[in-house]
This record gives sequence, C-alpha cells and structure tokens, in this order.
Amino acid sequence: MSEPIARRVPVPGAASRMLAVLRRELAGYFVTPVAYVFIVIFLLVTGLFTFSGDLGGFFERGQADLRPFFVFHPWLYLFLIPAVSMRLWAEERRQGTIELLMTLPVPLWAAIVGKFFAAWAFVAIALALTTPLWVTVNYLGDPDNGVIVAGYVGSLLMAGAYLAIGSCVSALTRNQVIAFIITVVVCFAFLLPGFGPVTALLSAWAPARLVEAVASFSFLTRFESVAKGVIDLRDMVYFASVIALFLFGTAAAIEGKKAA
Repeated sequence: MSEPIARRVPVPGAASRMLAVLRRELAGYFVTPVAYVFIVIFLLVTGLFTFSGDLGGFFERGQADLRPFFVFHPWLYLFLIPAVSMRLWAEERRQGTIELLMTLPVPLWAAIVGKFFAAWAFVAIALALTTPLWVTVNYLGDPDNGVIVAGYVGSLLMAGAYLAIGSCVSALTRNQVIAFIITVVVCFAFLLPGFGPVTALLSAWAPARLVEAVASFSFLTRFESVAKGVIDLRDMVYFASVIALFLFGTAAAIEGKKAA
C-alpha cells in the first residue's frame, strides 16, 4: 500500500522530513486498490450496522441520532485498522529497506510519526466520508450535533490508538499476516476490560472500585464516554498516552532490531 521510506528523497529540517514522509505515505495508500477496498468496506459495513433493524435498529428506535453508528466502531476497528497498520513497518522489513532507512538523514522519530500520521489521516478520510449519515440524521430529525461531533472525535482518537498498537507490532515482524493477527489480539485485550460479560464476571467477586479501575483501561469504556457527548480530559489523555506509549515502543523495536 505504501512505498518504502528508504527510496524517498528527504528535505531539509526534521519537521519537514516528517511532513515529506507523511505526504508520500498518504499518497501511497491510494496507489493500489487496497485503500479503495478498505473505504468501500468501511462505508458499507457502517451503513449496514447503522440502519439494519437487527443490528443498529435506527428506524426502530424512533430517535434521530448516530448512536447506532458509533456503537460498532470499536469492533469494526478491531479488524479494519490492523489491515491498515500491518504494512507500516513489516513491508520495510520484508524488503530489507529498513536498514537503509537507518543510514538516511531522516530522524527515526520523523519516520515513525510521519508513517503513523499518514495512516491516521487515511482513516480520518474514510471516517469523513460517513458524514452523509450525519446529514441524513439532521434531515430526518433534530439530533444533538454536539454529541455527534464528540462521537467523531472519540472515534478518531480510538482509531489512532489502534494504529499506534499496529505500528508497534508491525515493527516487530516482517510478516504482514502475523502483524495483523497479533495486532487484533492486542487490541482485543484493550477492549475486554470494558466488555459487558467481563465486567459482570468481575463484579461477581471484586469490589466495585476495582471493577471500575479495570474497566477504565478499556477502549470501550473510554470511547462510550466520549460518544455520549462527554469530552473528558481524562479520556483524551488516555488515548494520547496509548498512542505515545506504542509509538515509543515502535522506536524501541526498530532500534532493537538495528542493534541485533
């Protein structure tokens, strides 16, 4: 989906080099049909989940909002985001260009951040293409647009956290399939603490404060809070911390492979 960084010509300035990587990586997503397939699948699935009577129940609820649209995002991203992130570094490793990258005047952080933001921007484009659903809801009723905006913000932040995890895993292997599977497993682990059956199981023997503390580490818990229109600084810090932690892990993984 993207062209190896090692073949790119850097431009002066670390920030400028990061932007150059971002632009080239983002353009690279649209060189192959994979990006278009991802967008089409994302739009079709979100539309189906939103308006299907058995799933989203948009018309059955009789309420003009996008709650049925956002509620499935954590589970959609569980499989769609790893498909985007699996190539970020695994492709460089498979082609052997990651070693050449280390010799170029491109700071490692610039390459990591540039690749990450390119993938994040690609997902943001796919998310932005769902705005006709927003227009439709406003045509059919009088929704709370502030809640919808919060839902989009939360969805984008959660996608960034998924991508950061995928970037770190991709840096550990040259096999994209392995990167995909491991990313799905790790991201699923971040969903479980806030999953209803898990919290119910914990509540049977653990005190309420412990259950809440465990659930606070879940993407589900944090995203559901934002999607309800409550933009809490703690939720923003949580997603930002996950992104920073796994991007740091990406750098450590690349440096570790280099040292080995």
